[in-house]
Amino acid sequence: MNVTIHHVFLPHTDAEAAIGFYRDVLGFEVRDDVGYDGMRWITVGPVGEEGTSIVLHPPAVDPGITEAERRTIVELIAKGVHASVTLATGNLDGLFDRLQAAGADVVQEPADQGYGIRDCAFRDPAGNLLRIDQLA
Repeated sequence: MNVTIHHVFLPHTDAEAAIGFYRDVLGFEVRDDVGYDGMRWITVGPVGEEGTSIVLHPPAVDPGITEAERRTIVELIAKGVHASVTLATGNLDGLFDRLQAAGADVVQEPADQGYGIRDCAFRDPAGNLLRIDQLA
């Protein structure tokens, strides 16, 4: 039996900024953009890798969440401690330069880690932490 990752979910706080970042800066394709009741769920993913996607969703829209809980969740997203994902590339330094030139929020410049990988870190427009590993 083979199990794969199909979707991961990250909150967005501005749909247009999220599309601009994931499509125009990271180079992902927009696979779906669904609106409902003034909200948008946007599915993006790497070109040519149809099986793996990121669903960018409105934060804290569950009906059981109180307004105070909703505010707390949005504050945690902005701090970058609510959600994260690790991506990978064959050209970490080139991608870092592209992200930095686009004004992305740099958390960590490319560095060799003691546990054997080289990586960097950014925050997306909502504040989600994106770590990017150098592929061997």
